[in-house]
Amino acid sequence: MARDNDDTIASRISRVLAERIIRGELAPDARLRQDHVAEEFGTSHVPVREAFRRLEAQGLAISEPRRGVRVASFDLKEVREVAEMRAALEVLALRHAAPHLTAAILEQAEEATRQGDMAADVHAWEAANRRFHRLILAPCDMPRLLASIDDLHAASARFLFSAWQSGWEKRTDHDHRAILAALRQGRNEEAAAILQKHVQWIGRPTAGTARQAFAIVG
Repeated sequence: MARDNDDTIASRISRVLAERIIRGELAPDARLRQDHVAEEFGTSHVPVREAFRRLEAQGLAISEPRRGVRVASFDLKEVREVAEMRAALEVLALRHAAPHLTAAILEQAEEATRQGDMAADVHAWEAANRRFHRLILAPCDMPRLLASIDDLHAASARFLFSAWQSGWEKRTDHDHRAILAALRQGRNEEAAAILQKHVQWIGRPTAGTARQAFAIVG
């Protein structure tokens, strides 16, 4: 029972800290102190250490000798790696999911796209975007694959939030609609090809101001 309780607390701690890292509330290279986190969550160091291990597995934290655990840094090369990994894994998931997608699921995905188009800020857009992808991929019924994709989405979101903290403008996601149109017509390989190119744009420079230098896709 104690072990189960520690796992539950560790899950909650890692979820909260991951959200802070992704949103930029915890900056790259910031130290994560076990005693401070344990005090905040009113727990022992055991679930905190487990939470830190989970953050490391997600690529959000790093443990180094004599430096302890700190928030992992990231650069554009890592963002491009995440984009390529997501493209490969999401196409795999979609190919397995497509035969099981129902009209109701596709309508929910379209509603998620509409919510993204109307998003007032980057955080609302990212939530709607993640919901779209999760809806069309979940029917693949491959839990490990979906868990890996979820971790990659978190990494994408971290870059997105850091690049677009201000200057947000509403946008229309034409790729999402093209994917849905292809899926509705049974053109599953076309949908997979659109999805692959769509995700691969993450982190690529676009024309515009320095502040708006990266494509908002994903």
